[in-house]
Amino acid sequence: SLQDQFDNLEKHTQWGIDVLEKYIKFVKERTEIELSYAKQLRNLSKKYQPKKNSKEEEEYRYTSTRAFLATLNEMNDYAGQHEVISENMTSLITGELTRYVQELKQERKSHFHDGRKAQQHIETCWKQLEASKRRFERDCKEADRAQQYFEKMDADINVTKADVEKARQQAQLRHQMAEDSKAEYSSTLQKFNSEQHEHYYTHIPNIFQKIQEMEERRIVRIGESMKTFAEVDRQVIPIIGKCLDEITKAAESVDHKNDSQMVIEAFKSGFEPPGDIDFEDFTQPMKRTVSESSLSNSRGDGKSEPKFGSKSKGKLWPFIKKNKLMSLLTSPHQPPPPPPASASPSAVPNGPQSPKQQKEPLSHRFNEFMTSKPKIHCFRSLKRGGAGPEDFSNLPPEQRRKKLQQKVDELNRDIQKEMDQIDALTKMKDVYIKNPQMGDAASVDHRLAELGQNIEKLRLEVQKFEGWLAEVEGRLPARTEQPRRQSGVYESQNPSGVNSCAQDRESPDGSYTEEQSQETEMKVPATDFDDEFDDEEPLPTIGTCKALYTFEGQNEGTISVAEGEMLYVIEEDKGDGWTRIRRNEDEEGYVPTSYVEVYLDKNAK
Repeated sequence: SLQDQFDNLEKHTQWGIDVLEKYIKFVKERTEIELSYAKQLRNLSKKYQPKKNSKEEEEYRYTSTRAFLATLNEMNDYAGQHEVISENMTSLITGELTRYVQELKQERKSHFHDGRKAQQHIETCWKQLEASKRRFERDCKEADRAQQYFEKMDADINVTKADVEKARQQAQLRHQMAEDSKAEYSSTLQKFNSEQHEHYYTHIPNIFQKIQEMEERRIVRIGESMKTFAEVDRQVIPIIGKCLDEITKAAESVDHKNDSQMVIEAFKSGFEPPGDIDFEDFTQPMKRTVSESSLSNSRGDGKSEPKFGSKSKGKLWPFIKKNKLMSLLTSPHQPPPPPPASASPSAVPNGPQSPKQQKEPLSHRFNEFMTSKPKIHCFRSLKRGGAGPEDFSNLPPEQRRKKLQQKVDELNRDIQKEMDQIDALTKMKDVYIKNPQMGDAASVDHRLAELGQNIEKLRLEVQKFEGWLAEVEGRLPARTEQPRRQSGVYESQNPSGVNSCAQDRESPDGSYTEEQSQETEMKVPATDFDDEFDDEEPLPTIGTCKALYTFEGQNEGTISVAEGEMLYVIEEDKGDGWTRIRRNEDEEGYVPTSYVEVYLDKNAK
């Protein structure tokens, strides 16, 4: 029946709405997954990002770690595209379909309401037709009975005329009522047939057509949503592809050679590798004597002493080369020979200066040196209280240069900040002068003075660190003359203290000095300082000298000069009667001060 068809259509359209709602729920869950995935990707990228002002941040200067950082950044953008997918699906699919479902439900309700209304109308017409038909049937039966009663009364002779006439009138009335019922029934029937035709051929088909169109629109809409579902994904594919291309580009930028060179630059010390170890001949017992000639002869014969030769160069004296060790132990600490008798003391401008006290015999000094343990209580690389020295002298040369350069750059940045503050305060002061009601210009002067003092202090710091930096880069002498002179005076007062701070600091070429009062005494194995001071720069010349007499430098550490020869002075007499001179880059040594006339440069340090 038609009612059954309406029931079927109602169930089917409801199923279609349920399918649409199920698809909406599916897309909504997909958007939640995209958001969750994007959030997890962002958290992952953030988790592996380098922390600011940490050691990790310094590690990201290598190409491999920079590529990893680029990957993290691209993953962040990658996550953003998944957020775009979620946003677009929510707005273009979930939101649109949710509104469409509400409209669809209203439209469906309206169509089925019209169908039920039409069905009710035709049923009402049908009932009217049935009522008219029954009334016509009843009136016909009543007219037939009235006619039969009239005929019976008319045939009966015992019935009066009045009764017969009454029966005839009643039969005519019933016949007329039957005719009226017939006419009404005919009219109702025609009306019903017309309504029924209109119902089955117009109203119901229109309603079914509307329901069909509604269902088809639903099907088209869900198909379009599925297409949009794919398009939303496809739209971000180019951007995701760019992210992946950037990751690939970052990976291709990894340069193993560059990274290796950066590691070399970061950790190279600037020290030269140690030299060859001397051969130790144990077949010949060491013959120790108390004379200096035996020591010189043993060196001349090529026989090394077991204790002295058992260490590689630089291990017995942490601050000097091994080939300069004997110069420390011999000539400079012997009394200089007197000038030739032919010359009077008055003829010598720089007459012989006697040492402040007699030096100990060489053998005693040598034995004491061999049996003592080297100390570093005045070595600058010693960390005091867990922190390195201000000039980073505890670091290898190359590392020290980098640290000093960083410090200079940092101080220059601080100076620039202070200058910016001065500019800002100066402008503020000008505003206060022009508009006194805004503030007191005198209140700014105190702060400007403070900033000026800060800048001056920072500039002094910059000069100090630039001096150390220039020293490392070889633009300045390694040490100034004044500390060496102080060290020499201390040494002359304590000639026997080979293990004293002054002796630990002072080498024959004066390449390292330090004040004793600022250091803490410690003992460490001499192997900690292997070859760290082999790369010494030559001392600068501080003047010239003229040889007054010929001197035959036969002892270790001395140099031969001829009378009248002009030479360079690189170290003054420290009170022990010896002056250090240089002939050329390869020849330098000590001569008696009384044998030369010294001309010091006024501007020399």
